Amino acid sequence: MLDIVIDPGSPVPPYEQLRQRIVTMVRRDELIAGTKLPTVRGLAEHLGIAPNTVAKTYRELEQLGIIETRGRAGTFVAESGDPTRTLAQRAATGYVRELRTLGMSDDEVLEFVVAALRGA
Repeated sequence: MLDIVIDPGSPVPPYEQLRQRIVTMVRRDELIAGTKLPTVRGLAEHLGIAPNTVAKTYRELEQLGIIETRGRAGTFVAESGDPTRTLAQRAATGYVRELRTLGMSDDEVLEFVVAALRGA
């Protein structure tokens, strides 16, 4: 079972404590890509929280690309493994798509990125 403790006295909601801990474990390679996570019910019982809380956390982590659900096979750490990298890739893809929609060429997009990096 995952090494996670939920502090019921914390002002941070249990789903957020769980989300933060799983993200931290992935970023530290304590949970690597392809690692199978406990079932919603199993983790909820282990942590002493409601299954809906775990389900909410899993949904949020899946939307972020940190975990993936493979139907009856279960829930796994996503192949990208690094949530920061996944979010950065999505942001870059969205930025390029948006500038192309404005009619910018790839060279112009690249110029904007380079200028942004120099100014940051």
